[in-house]
Amino acid sequence: MSITVLGPFTATYRQSSFVPSATKPRQVLALLALQADHVVTVPTLMEEIWGEELPRSAATTLQTYILQLRRKLTAALECDSVDAKDVLVTTHGGYLLRVQPGQLDAQEFEKLAALGGRALEAGDDHKASEILGQALGLWLGPALVDVKVGRMLELEVVRLEEKRMTVLEQRIDAHLRLRRHGELIPELSVLTARHPMHETFCAQLMTALYRSGSSWRALEVYQRLRSALVKELGLEPSERLKRLHLAVLSGEEIPDHRDSAPPHSSTAARLSDRPTAA
Repeated sequence: MSITVLGPFTATYRQSSFVPSATKPRQVLALLALQADHVVTVPTLMEEIWGEELPRSAATTLQTYILQLRRKLTAALECDSVDAKDVLVTTHGGYLLRVQPGQLDAQEFEKLAALGGRALEAGDDHKASEILGQALGLWLGPALVDVKVGRMLELEVVRLEEKRMTVLEQRIDAHLRLRRHGELIPELSVLTARHPMHETFCAQLMTALYRSGSSWRALEVYQRLRSALVKELGLEPSERLKRLHLAVLSGEEIPDHRDSAPPHSSTAARLSDRPTAA
């Protein structure tokens, strides 16, 4: 079996797909896949499909969707002596999709992300760069790009995308420590253009440019970020960015950044700390 959610949604058994084309059964299978080996309760599945406007026939309709999924599974499994009910399992109060290690790309991504993160913390930058690169290589596009997402799937997609951004930051940090500044500049230039208020990408691009001898370009990057933050959010750059800016102005050496907290959360954290109007 092979299931991919990090991009287009696919689910196959020996090259035979069991992904339904109908929207709602597709949502059900996607949520079961993202929660693989864990029970997804009936109320959770109903909320994903219908939100707060449950039809009277919701319970019966959900059972119908599960039967449809099992028929698709049975057709895919016909060459083996595997019962679809042992793969898509009915449990007390919900359903569970069983997968084996290596069958779900999201699980592999999480495993590689954890291994790469530990290597980075241990200072093994070569290993971290390789493993984090493998984790990012599993992504073939936005998560579940071809699936309509309800409230529950949206939470899962946001969580995965946030994790992807963290892994990307970590992989770039590893490359900076390995002094691969020149090869990072084009990638970081694109990332800062796509995310003009992302402070970590800005700091990483400033570092790569400065260490490559382009101090004036590093200062331009800082000014673009500052202008965007002030105009859009009414915020000044973080203290970390200000210190980096001063280091570039004074020609000081920039140390490697080894904070353990997710750096890209700094802007959001400062926004949440601002007092709200009474």
